[in-house]
Amino acid sequence: MTKSKIIAYLAETAEVSKKTAATMLEALSDLAYKEAKKGFTVPGLGKLVMVNRKARMGRNPLTGAAIKIPAKKVVKFRVAKACKDAILGAKK
Repeated sequence: MTKSKIIAYLAETAEVSKKTAATMLEALSDLAYKEAKKGFTVPGLGKLVMVNRKARMGRNPLTGAAIKIPAKKVVKFRVAKACKDAILGAKK
C-alpha cells in the first residue's frame, strides 16, 4: 500500500479530511522516531526496539578474506502475536 492510499483509507475510516489523516500519520511516525530508543509500541501491530549487535567476523564475498564487522546499534521491528495470528492464522 502506498502512503497516499493509507492516508485515503484513514481519512475515510475516521471520517476526517485527507490533510488531517496525513498529519496524524506524520505525527505517529515522528513519535516513533523519537521513542524508538526506549521501545515504541503500536498496539496490535508490533514494536520498534533498539538492539546492540556484537562485533563478529565475516567474509568478503569477492575475495573470501576474513573481515572484522564492528559492533553497532540497530533498530528492529518485532511483530506482535496478534498481528502474526491475524496474518498467518493462529497455531493449533
